[in-house]
Amino acid sequence: MMQTTVIKYGGSAMINEYLKTAVIEDLIHIAEEERVILVHGGGPEIDAMLRRVNKTSRFVNGLRYTDEETMEIVQMVLCGKLNKEIAALIQAQGGKAVGLCGIDGGLLKARRITSVDLGLVGEIESVDLDVLNQVLDSGFIPVVSSVALDLDEDAGRSLNVNADTAAAELAIATKAARLILMTDVPGLLRDIRDPSSFISELSRAELEQLRQDGVVSKGMIPKADCCIKALAGGVKETRIIDGRRPHALLSVQNLGTAIV
Repeated sequence: MMQTTVIKYGGSAMINEYLKTAVIEDLIHIAEEERVILVHGGGPEIDAMLRRVNKTSRFVNGLRYTDEETMEIVQMVLCGKLNKEIAALIQAQGGKAVGLCGIDGGLLKARRITSVDLGLVGEIESVDLDVLNQVLDSGFIPVVSSVALDLDEDAGRSLNVNADTAAAELAIATKAARLILMTDVPGLLRDIRDPSSFISELSRAELEQLRQDGVVSKGMIPKADCCIKALAGGVKETRIIDGRRPHALLSVQNLGTAIV
C-alpha cells in the first residue's frame, strides 16, 4: 500500500500566483507515488474579509479568537471559497481533487476549547475516515478545510479548528509517514533575529524543550505543538518548510526543519 503524506498548505504559497502554480504541480507529482491529503488554512483571506466588515482580528497564543460573526466568515472563506478554488486549480492542471471540510461525513469532530477564551474554536476529538478513504481510494487528492462539527451543541454548529492541528490529527488517523507544514519562514530558529541560528533537524524531545523555553512563540506555537502530537501519534517525520520557495515540496528533503 502506498504511503500517505499530509501537507498543510498556507501562507504566501496560497497568495502568490506563481507559488500557487508550483505547489499544485508538486502535489500532482507527489500524488503519482503517494496518497496525498492537502489541508489548507486561509488566514490572510479571512483577515481581508473581516476588514471588509470592519472587524478586527484578534489572536490568543497564535490562535484566532472566533465569535459568531467571525465563525460565519471563517466557514464562508475556508469551505465555500478557498477550498473549491484549490480543488479547481488541481483539476485545471490535470490532477484529480475533491474539496472537503471537517463537517463533510463527520470527518472532524471537536469540542470548544475551555482552558482559554477563544470563542468558537475547537479541539479535535475524533476523526472519521470513511469519506476521506473513499476519496483517496478513488485516486483523488482530498482538499480539506479546517472547520469541524461541534460535539457539544445542537446539530449544525461549526467550530474553527487550527489547520496545523487538523493536519496533525489527519496524519495520525491515516497513519501517515510524513506531515509537512508550509510556512512563511525558513524553518525553526533558535533566535528569530538571527538567520544563522536555523535548525535543520531536531528530535521531538528537543522541540518540546524549545517550546518550554519560549524559543518557539506566537504563530509557531501551534505548529510546534502539532508536530509533537503527530510524532507521538506514530507519524515518522514532520517537517516545517518555507513555502515561499518555488517547488519547496519536491525539495522537501533539503529544506526546512525536520522533527524526527
